[in-house]
Amino acid sequence: MKYSCLLCGYIYDPAQGDPENGVSAGTAWEEVPADWVCPLCSAGKDEFEAV
Repeated sequence: MKYSCLLCGYIYDPAQGDPENGVSAGTAWEEVPADWVCPLCSAGKDEFEAV
């Protein structure tokens, strides 16, 4: 399942992760650190919803 930022539309795809910001490919959303923020707009995880 992918997750979309409600503020800017960025899509977090667990298969790709966010390696530039310390989240390896294959990292499930539940395993993404609580202090991770959207790489485009800096929104917190609470601003994302499953898509």
